[in-house]
Amino acid sequence: MLQYKRILLKLSGEALAGHDGYGINIEMLERYAEEIREARQLGAEIALVIGGGNIFRGVSEAAAKMDRVQADYMGMLATVINSIAFQDVLERKGVFTRLQTAIKMELMAEPFIRRRAIRHLEKGRVVIFGAGTGNPYFTTDTAAALRAIEIEADVIVKGTRVDGVYDSDPEKNPDALFYSKISYFDVISKNLRVMDMTAITLCRENALPIVVMNMNEKGNFTRLLQGEKVGSLVQSDKL
Repeated sequence: MLQYKRILLKLSGEALAGHDGYGINIEMLERYAEEIREARQLGAEIALVIGGGNIFRGVSEAAAKMDRVQADYMGMLATVINSIAFQDVLERKGVFTRLQTAIKMELMAEPFIRRRAIRHLEKGRVVIFGAGTGNPYFTTDTAAALRAIEIEADVIVKGTRVDGVYDSDPEKNPDALFYSKISYFDVISKNLRVMDMTAITLCRENALPIVVMNMNEKGNFTRLLQGEKVGSLVQSDKL
């Protein structure tokens, strides 16, 4: 019996870069794809949103001088590049996938259609959502929250390189306080960098829990789905 049946997994673009710092590291892609393949074998329904920072951060100095809307569209295209790469690795592992994008690009992806996305999940396909929300000024965190609500996901899992939510950066502060459970309100009031405030507010208003966990530790994803305590849980303000 799975703790969560339908999951929206959010990965940053930087996670795909691994130790390279930019671009796509094939070893990281393979590692994450294997975690998803194992979760699918357990019967989980998985949707995926990937950021584009590994590609677009590399031109961020130029982007700082660009029109914000134009820069955001470039970021959306970066997420599509990552999504196509992830789709390729998953399918080489025998995982059936569908890529849906918020911006129409029919030669390589389906347009996002909510009912079709849900049907793909019911049929056991991993659905990858690219191009964010399709609107400038919104992050991929917000896109993940929006898509999770639309597909009626049980949880958002934010895969990071740290064990969960801390009161400060544990990579810089060895005395950082770890939260195994925390409310949406405390995340907002303490200004913790779990997801952006728009995403947190969407999750809070729709009572959608968020689990923040270390995706780089092998087996964490499947352990979480099987009910083990992994990472930090962000949920109702009444803990």
